[in-house]
Amino acid sequence: MGENFEPLPVMSISNKKKVLYPLIGALVCSLIGVGIYFYISATLNTPLTIRDIDMDSGAALKLNLLEQVSKKNGITEWKLKASSATLLKEENRAILKDVDVIFYTRENTKIYLTSDEGILNTQTHDMSFLKNVIVRHETYTLRTDQLHYDKKPHIIRSDVHVTLEDRESIIEADSMVTQLNQNKTILKGHVKGKFSEKFNIP
Repeated sequence: MGENFEPLPVMSISNKKKVLYPLIGALVCSLIGVGIYFYISATLNTPLTIRDIDMDSGAALKLNLLEQVSKKNGITEWKLKASSATLLKEENRAILKDVDVIFYTRENTKIYLTSDEGILNTQTHDMSFLKNVIVRHETYTLRTDQLHYDKKPHIIRSDVHVTLEDRESIIEADSMVTQLNQNKTILKGHVKGKFSEKFNIP
């Protein structure tokens, strides 16, 4: 006496899709969720690095390169470059290293200044230059230990010993002022030196 078996129902293709797609969707969502979790964890645990800017405990930030241009009434007064600039908190000052400045006179004559260090007032744009200060004019070279730039009158001045020289002459003084708009240099205090007929101080 044989037993009767009913055949198992065959799942149609459409039913397979109805079951398979939700499973695949759930698996993809799970993988995406795991990926997002590890990405957020890695981001939160890794310090944020910004190129060319370093945070400093005694300063707002430190720039590895500073370039700045100052204009007045559309006319360029100076262009500044420094290899680094440390912006001090609440002091409105930037401490500069390896300073290179081009000053412009009213006639657009260029006067070049370099120094090992500098200080820029970020509000007034007055500047001080320290250590190995060299100013190169069309007709002479000036050397001093300290030099200051006052933006409002557009002058550079030194209150310490200065030396001006060209190939044939050398002049020393206790202080000097260069009025950039007038392209005029004034020497004061124990002015002495070796002069040649060709030596020209504007």
